[in-house]
Amino acid sequence: MYTIVTLADVVQIPPTEFHKSSIRAIEDFVNNKYADKVIHKVGLCIGYHSLISASEGLIGHGTGIVNVNVDFRLMVYRPFKGEIVRGTITHSNIEGIYLSTDFFEDIIVPPPLLFENTQWGADDTGTEAFIWRPDNGEGGENEFFFDRAEKCLMRIEQEEWNDLSPQMKRPDDYDMERRDKYGLKLGPYRILASMLHSGLGPTLWWLGDEAAADEAPEEMEIDGAADEQ
Repeated sequence: MYTIVTLADVVQIPPTEFHKSSIRAIEDFVNNKYADKVIHKVGLCIGYHSLISASEGLIGHGTGIVNVNVDFRLMVYRPFKGEIVRGTITHSNIEGIYLSTDFFEDIIVPPPLLFENTQWGADDTGTEAFIWRPDNGEGGENEFFFDRAEKCLMRIEQEEWNDLSPQMKRPDDYDMERRDKYGLKLGPYRILASMLHSGLGPTLWWLGDEAAADEAPEEMEIDGAADEQ
């Protein structure tokens, strides 16, 4: 899920940063430039990991900015194909189920990658969601709902990359409201996941009362806070 990659860059340290140690100034520059950003075909950058090497600083003429050539390591988020990842359903529509890992939200499970006999429908309250209807072994069917805010396990199946750098864009790419085949705004990095095997999907399906008991104290605390307000 998390990997370490090696990059090289020119770190620019302005005079206002001279009160910092060199290693701290380099770390701050790298984090400001890369953290929470996607590098094409590399992954989502989490933050600076360690310094490999740094050259002597060269002072820019007339600016006082010190330029340092550095090799460093970054921690990135890029789960591998076949990895089982935990996420939370943020919303669903006929195009699929959208999930978040709290810090990364471009994860989708399309309908073909859901359990067999899963269909888009509505429950007794009229709330629309995907519903899995497996045979209960007695000639009938059970119903299991992919509800919003459910914690799920999913299997990573495919990555989708879009190079959104200015030199790669066509004129029509500047339409920020343009939607893709999933009805989402075009992003630099997206993960397609599946819920096709036993143990995947909402964890409450498989853990039952044990999971419900684990979540009960949190729900009670929230309810108590609401009463105090």
